[in-house]
Amino acid sequence: MRKPTRQIAEDAVRTLITWAGDDPEREGLIDTPKRVVKAYEEFFSGYDEDPDKVLDRTFEEVAGYDDMVMLQDIDIESHCEHHMVAILGTAHLAYIPSGKIVGISKLARVVEIFARRLQTQETMTAEIVDCITRVLQPKGVAIVINAKHQCMTTRGIKKPRVATITTRFTGVFADDPRLEARFLALLNGG
Repeated sequence: MRKPTRQIAEDAVRTLITWAGDDPEREGLIDTPKRVVKAYEEFFSGYDEDPDKVLDRTFEEVAGYDDMVMLQDIDIESHCEHHMVAILGTAHLAYIPSGKIVGISKLARVVEIFARRLQTQETMTAEIVDCITRVLQPKGVAIVINAKHQCMTTRGIKKPRVATITTRFTGVFADDPRLEARFLALLNGG
């Protein structure tokens, strides 16, 4: 698939403005197509980044550390592939290293890369875990994503307080219920 030019994208926004019933040449809207395309470049920047490369640099000097590494409250801003509206929430992620660790900011970066694509929350959850598993080959990965979908909160059924929670547990997190319970307890402050 070939990416359309910036001009084609801006023309599409003008068409949507006209379809909505307004004049794209009106003073307040004249620069809107440029602003929307620029915003979309930011919203969907995850297509231009390789999450595997983010995890390439690892460290083996871990002084024998072999327990859970956990990041809590990673903000997520994504977009629903069905309506192209925001998905806003948080991710909580842990892995158990098998001889090598990665900088913790790299894990948050991987979450952000996958979040900045059109998708379902379920797909994003699976892709984050699959990437970490593939590149780091840890003993296990655990993730919980809790998010509100504007396709449900601001349109359609209009239930603004409803959140969607997705989880995935692999390796030792899936095999050992105590480890999964410990991860979930840490999420809840205990």
